[in-house]
Amino acid sequence: MPIAQLPDAHIYYELRGADSLPAVMFSNSLGTTLEMWDPQLATFSEHFRILRYDTRGHGRSSIAPGDYTIAQLANDAISLLDFLRLDRISFCGLSMGGAIGMQLGAHTPHRFHKLVLCNTAAKFGTNDTWQARIQGVQAGGMKAVAGSVVERWYTPAFRDAQPIETQATLAMLESANPQGYLSNCAAVRDFDFRNSLHRVRVPSLVLTGTDDPVAPPAEAHFLADHIPGARYAELSAAHLSNVEARDGFNRHVLNFLLS
Repeated sequence: MPIAQLPDAHIYYELRGADSLPAVMFSNSLGTTLEMWDPQLATFSEHFRILRYDTRGHGRSSIAPGDYTIAQLANDAISLLDFLRLDRISFCGLSMGGAIGMQLGAHTPHRFHKLVLCNTAAKFGTNDTWQARIQGVQAGGMKAVAGSVVERWYTPAFRDAQPIETQATLAMLESANPQGYLSNCAAVRDFDFRNSLHRVRVPSLVLTGTDDPVAPPAEAHFLADHIPGARYAELSAAHLSNVEARDGFNRHVLNFLLS
């Protein structure tokens, strides 16, 4: 099992593709594992070496106690690139992964060719909203919140048409480690990049879903308006646009990365 032994974390990763191909790093959303990017593998592997990993506190990566920060998670991403001896690559992150991408684009722009910031925001919700989520998990475990979260991740039409895919996502979320989830909730809760977006100095694509209640189009427009030179794309999907609108997602992201 490929594990990167970082200074204060063990990060599970998968790196596939020929060394001669350019690399793209995929960063998962809160409560998911690297498998959330399965819909991208076949299409992207034709053009890129693909690096996926379980963010600290998720999946097969280690879980350290206490609250995490997006800066800490971004440092993990850079440490993983150093471990794998990957210099300049492209980065694609969704939701929490997009927040990590903003941090990377502002503080280590020399390590990245391009950024794709999907279904994400410079500030997610309110402290009260996050506190309610945290208390729900503390009281009832992941099953106490998983159902309502998945309802926000996919539109009703997709859930009706794709019950197997929806159930697989629900199972992924329900199996998340509660402590790791709570530590990452704190990172997302405390993230506020609204006054720092001008510092992102990597060519960026901001991609969102028309029906995303977690990071709605207004949040994506804010990112695109404040990140210098950013492009904007919108898909007919809710929060996990890479799953619900995979063909459009793959097309928009590939066109951007290959341009």
